[in-house]
Amino acid sequence: MDVEDTQPLISHLIELRKRLLNCIIAIFVIFLALIYFANDIYQMIAAPLIRQMPVGASMIATDVASPFFTPIKLTIIVSVFLAVPVILYQVWAFIAPALYRHERKLVMPLLFSSSLLFYVGVAFAYFIVFPLAFGFFAKTAPQGVQIATDISNYLDFVMAIFLAFGVAFEVPIAIVLLCWTGLTTPDDLRKKRPYILVGAFVVGMLLTPPDVFSQTLLAIPMYCLFEVGVFFSRYYVGKGRWDKEQDSES
Repeated sequence: MDVEDTQPLISHLIELRKRLLNCIIAIFVIFLALIYFANDIYQMIAAPLIRQMPVGASMIATDVASPFFTPIKLTIIVSVFLAVPVILYQVWAFIAPALYRHERKLVMPLLFSSSLLFYVGVAFAYFIVFPLAFGFFAKTAPQGVQIATDISNYLDFVMAIFLAFGVAFEVPIAIVLLCWTGLTTPDDLRKKRPYILVGAFVVGMLLTPPDVFSQTLLAIPMYCLFEVGVFFSRYYVGKGRWDKEQDSES
């Protein structure tokens, strides 16, 4: 490999490092702004469980350092969540120069819609799923069992739920993208509805904790979002191919 061949690679690596540093700086700045409120943030995340716990019950910390490190860990995760628009913009800025005009028209709305739907999925989990799930768990606890959830285990549980619902709410974007690129059509997807419904429950089983309640609360919205994606995808069928032809002509 001669010097001329290595120049583009080096320039791409330099640009990639720049974009990664921008992402890290954004996360770090948000973290510094939130660190003072770390305990308040954890209290807000724990509120759906605390409201369902019996009178006099409380969360516990089984590890000596958990009361200190768990809120900080949560603040780091929240900082990454809040920095998602910045991260997606950096991804866009890195790949945009290599895209055709029709591809840029596809990627930019996709990035914006993806971040929006991710936040909607997280909000759905917090405001809808958590109250229902924790209320169900509290009422089904065997008699004589004291509910006292460890704060670290609770954080792992809710973060898994947040991630599962955030990713699941990206289904309409995936459907539109598949139809836009011509890999499938709305008619083909409609014919596969029974398989999609079964697949939604399988995905719910894989992405959520091992309980039927959480799996169902994820599978049903996923299937509804599939129908939303199929509905809107009919407006995008063939547009990717049309834009590509326009690019070749110009």
